[in-house]
Amino acid sequence: MDPATQANYTDIVTRHVSFDWAVDFNTKVISGSASHTLDVLRDDVGEVILDTNELIIHAVEVESKPVSRETETCRHGLCPSHTPRIRMKSGSKVHIKVDYETTQGSTAIQWLPKSKHKGRHSHTCLASVSRSMLAPSRPYKVGEALLHPPHPASISPNILDTPSVKITYSANVASTLPVLLSAIRASPPSDGPAHDGKVIGKDVVTYKYNQPIPIPSYLIAIACGNVVYRPFPKIEGKDWTTGVWAEPELIEASYWEFSEDTARFLAAEEKIVTSYKFGVYDLLVLPPSFPYGGMENACLTFLTPTLLAGDRSLVSVVVHELTHSFFGNGVTHANASHFWLNEGWTTYMERLMLQVLHSPAHRGFSYIIGAKSLRDALKGFEDRPKYQQLVIGFETGEDPDNAFSRVPYEKGSNLILHLERTLGGLDVFIPYIKDYVNTYTGKSIATDEWKAHLYDYFKKHHGQDKMDALNTIDWDAWFHGRGLELPVKMEYDTSLAEKSYSLATRWDASRSQPIPELDFDRSDVSDLNTNQIIVFLERLESLSPLPASHFLHLGAIYSIISTTNAEIRFRFYRVALADSSSETAPLFAGEAVKWVIGEDGTGIIKGRMKFCRPIFKAAFRVDQPLVVDAFLRAKDSLHPIAKKLLEKDLELA
Repeated sequence: MDPATQANYTDIVTRHVSFDWAVDFNTKVISGSASHTLDVLRDDVGEVILDTNELIIHAVEVESKPVSRETETCRHGLCPSHTPRIRMKSGSKVHIKVDYETTQGSTAIQWLPKSKHKGRHSHTCLASVSRSMLAPSRPYKVGEALLHPPHPASISPNILDTPSVKITYSANVASTLPVLLSAIRASPPSDGPAHDGKVIGKDVVTYKYNQPIPIPSYLIAIACGNVVYRPFPKIEGKDWTTGVWAEPELIEASYWEFSEDTARFLAAEEKIVTSYKFGVYDLLVLPPSFPYGGMENACLTFLTPTLLAGDRSLVSVVVHELTHSFFGNGVTHANASHFWLNEGWTTYMERLMLQVLHSPAHRGFSYIIGAKSLRDALKGFEDRPKYQQLVIGFETGEDPDNAFSRVPYEKGSNLILHLERTLGGLDVFIPYIKDYVNTYTGKSIATDEWKAHLYDYFKKHHGQDKMDALNTIDWDAWFHGRGLELPVKMEYDTSLAEKSYSLATRWDASRSQPIPELDFDRSDVSDLNTNQIIVFLERLESLSPLPASHFLHLGAIYSIISTTNAEIRFRFYRVALADSSSETAPLFAGEAVKWVIGEDGTGIIKGRMKFCRPIFKAAFRVDQPLVVDAFLRAKDSLHPIAKKLLEKDLELA
């Protein structure tokens, strides 16, 4: 059972939802209805329990007849909302319609004023995103509406807010701004005139979408804003299409950044895994407050604008998100305890694709970068070692958002890499990957089921030798181990990292030399790509802090102190703030925080949690009042999820 949902999904389950929504940018409300088609799974089911969060429920109908609702005493965070006292038989269908509207407390929704995105003179933008790491179920009551806080349930009353069951959906959405959903658009056409040729921001257009592939509820997503579309070149022989949506001010940069590689990546991954099922794979470049690097919504990947580096150096995020089409959207984790089955597999495949598209060295290099982020995440959970585990046993009412980190990505991908090596390499392992995906696409599974299939596959196709190899794996250490080290010492190809390591060693050795005697110049990094500069800075972070004079010199001669590449700038500030007692930390704490909240002259907030949370936490150790004051100034520009977690980081909640 999924402890993050209150729905009685083992008794009665939604198979399809039809949404009828109106988006009101003046009142900041989405209103309308959600019509559920449900299957009864056992005899004598007498109630339907809905997960909701911060919604106002106006009316409920069962089989087109209005019903009343009553509230029972809450037990362990459970406040069930009942349909009429009827007894339903296994195998029967039930139709329920819920009329409702969102509120300002809906954590999945962010409403942005014109000043908070790239198009300062364009229209208000709404982005709604649901993560698979769901919030806990706590009881709330608004009128007669019963509210439980998982994020997807704050845009719709879902019959089950759990990835354990998948649904199809359709939607009609009326809006004065263009509407995008994680589904296939029926009308108006994506490649037609924007907003069906009507006046954007004034005329109401109804957008119609359909998602025929069953997906977990966390993949239901909507975005509304002044966005335009550009299709990417088609690949011959492929039925699916790709393209990018962005605000007019960003569409050229977005198209250039992603058009060369997106379709090529997807076609290459099909050769390794299986055919792409969703028909459309579009990208949406969101405003800078978007809290994630990407979100793998079906048909429509949400992306942070921090990926627009101008050199295509950060497109591996697109590889990661499109890989979720197979691992996550196709084969799905049963609940948050098994989140690593989504992210560990996707990270492993992302890096395998780097080997296929580039070289084994590129794959190893990505693991090197990941090893640093894993150690940081594990160290951050030293006071909560449960969250260092790959498989976490969440309690009812526990917030899985608290465990969100790089652990499931990195520890999970390393486990799969270790399996690949233990079982004989890619020639043996890739056929298993295909079988795994084909066996479980459309299903939601737990770790034990994944492991059982792994053993069954290799027993059937390879015999006792592979059984013996699998039995050498310390499964308990991988699944439930704690601490800062992996169960196995992993070795990676370091050839692309050697220049970065060498440059860091030179700087480390220079600390006693006066600045005029240093022999560093711009040419040191002229032939390093973005990721190599990242590894150089991360290597420096692992060493004793450089003197402030040297660090200022480094930032200036390499132009890092002013770079618009967010990944490099972020690592630079991480080095500066790594030791709160160093002479460098107080010099850069204010500057780093201003960069995050957009008070650096750009006006662009860095709402991506990969950037804002580590910078705020590191600067907080240096100057608490400065950081809290900056957060309070910027908090209304942050996504509600980022805002909630930062309040915890800064001890404000």
